[in-house]
Amino acid sequence: MLNPAASARRAIPSLDRLLKLGAVEDLLERYGRPLVTEIARDELARVRGALARSPADFDEAGFVRACAARLARELEPSLKAVFNLTGTVLHTNLGRAVMPVEAAQAVARAMTRPVNLEFDLEGGDRGERDKHVERQLVRLTGAQAALVVNNNAAAVYLALNTLALKKEVPVSRGELIEIGGAFRIPDIMARSGVKLVEIGTTNRTHLKDYAGAITSRTAALMKVHTSNYAIQGFTASVPEDKLAELAHKHKLPLITDLGSGMLVNLEEYGLPHEPTPREALAAGADLVTFSGDKLLGGPQAGLIVGTAVLVERLRKNPMKRALRVDKMTLAALEAVLRLYADPARLKQRLPTLKFLARAPAEIEAQAQRLLSAIQAALRGKADAAIVPVKSQIGSGSLPVDLIASHGIAVSVSGKRRSTAAAEISAAFRALPAPVIGRISDGAFIMDLRCLEHEDEFVAQLKHLDLGNIHA
Repeated sequence: MLNPAASARRAIPSLDRLLKLGAVEDLLERYGRPLVTEIARDELARVRGALARSPADFDEAGFVRACAARLARELEPSLKAVFNLTGTVLHTNLGRAVMPVEAAQAVARAMTRPVNLEFDLEGGDRGERDKHVERQLVRLTGAQAALVVNNNAAAVYLALNTLALKKEVPVSRGELIEIGGAFRIPDIMARSGVKLVEIGTTNRTHLKDYAGAITSRTAALMKVHTSNYAIQGFTASVPEDKLAELAHKHKLPLITDLGSGMLVNLEEYGLPHEPTPREALAAGADLVTFSGDKLLGGPQAGLIVGTAVLVERLRKNPMKRALRVDKMTLAALEAVLRLYADPARLKQRLPTLKFLARAPAEIEAQAQRLLSAIQAALRGKADAAIVPVKSQIGSGSLPVDLIASHGIAVSVSGKRRSTAAAEISAAFRALPAPVIGRISDGAFIMDLRCLEHEDEFVAQLKHLDLGNIHA
């Protein structure tokens, strides 16, 4: 006679029979046979194991629900839209620049239709993909020519590998930066096949240091904008025009890496000044590299502008093909650059600039509108209050310049304050559109500087589950 566990297992329908259930056939129609079969087989194995430990009747409806739940989780997008309430406008971990609707529309067109990516419509033969944005970059920077690669690290690599392979490039010790992900200028120079010559000291480098480092093996001079940190106090650095004059005296090119890069004067929008490619070129730089997805407000890309002769040399480097961007990036970048042709409306149309230039009073008014909805969602388990905060630009841009803003702090009092802040943060991250804030002084803080889609934010607060947290 079979024991109860064996009897329970034998009573389980076969996989083939289960796949013919009406509810499972609905899943087959929605998700396709291969994936449904795989999930059903796994779930069946789990049920058999559970019944072996604790005999019971097979729950057909429960089996279907479990399969449906697993299928929904399996196909849920990993890349989700979130609310960036961290206070960091250009947050590397959250995708950096939010792009304008014009860029999204341009990408959709490029994705769903054939495009003239490398086809010359006038001549009827092969074209160059960079030409789609080169004219705009030339106009906006004053350069003679431009090209695009997949990020600024690639831009620096391509410039060095093309102009200084197996030769030397002096760089100030105070400019040997490290950016996110432990990426360092000395490392990229080594991978480019270039020998770094360190000159000066961390806080002071003079023109004579560059002059003394120039030898027959020197291929270029390089200046790196320290956009992600600042050295203050007893400091000295060489102005770009003086460095360009020295480089050209020795018939060497000057390469300037701006890192973040911006195409307009931020001071006109009430923000601290950030060097622009136009300024660098006007000072005498021969090549300037900068990012597309930071202050510029576009897609991830490395932009290189400069003299036609040098840009053409970079274009002919075989590594250019390995570093090139696709049609979607070019479509988005072209759409963003087009907005710069109308500076008067740029703040309203470019999300990055709109977020950076938001007035504190406007943000405080938004906080006042949201406070009662957040308090209601907390259901007395935590307290919410409007607090003054400081936003930052992020992604290595203007690191010491903070911007006045307002946020909403959610916290509990007592000994569990710090632990509760982490639990509150997790609860907001678990919302349908995760809310990403920051924890400071035992409170979960949502800086509202970058909050758009306010109605969507409020509507999903009904799903907030604070568990066992108590105020």
